[in-house]
Amino acid sequence: QVQLVESGGGLVQAGGSLRLSCAASGRTFSNYAVGWFRQAPGKEREFVAAITWSGSRTSYADSVKGRFTISRDNAKNTVYLQMNSLKPEDTALYYCAADQRRSLLVVKTREEYPYWGQGTQVTVSS
Repeated sequence: QVQLVESGGGLVQAGGSLRLSCAASGRTFSNYAVGWFRQAPGKEREFVAAITWSGSRTSYADSVKGRFTISRDNAKNTVYLQMNSLKPEDTALYYCAADQRRSLLVVKTREEYPYWGQGTQVTVSS
């Protein structure tokens, strides 16, 4: 089993940037596909971005495409989400999730991720 801890959230003005980190422990993280999801108050948890175990493929929600970048450093057991040009509608609790999967398929559905972190809050003021 892998344990995930998110960090890097905070309060930022619209147009600003944040970099979220998802640090893993417990297993060989390089065997895991990772996704970022977010949940705003009163809304469903939604897909943001995902990356394969090797980092060779990524996918993004249309709402963040061109603004957010997912990457990973398997030597550091960490996945990152660089968020630029933030908007008030990006305000949410951001979660990372992992699935032990050495595949070229990018997983975008939350039901396919068995391991989740506790989340980090991102608040974007207008």
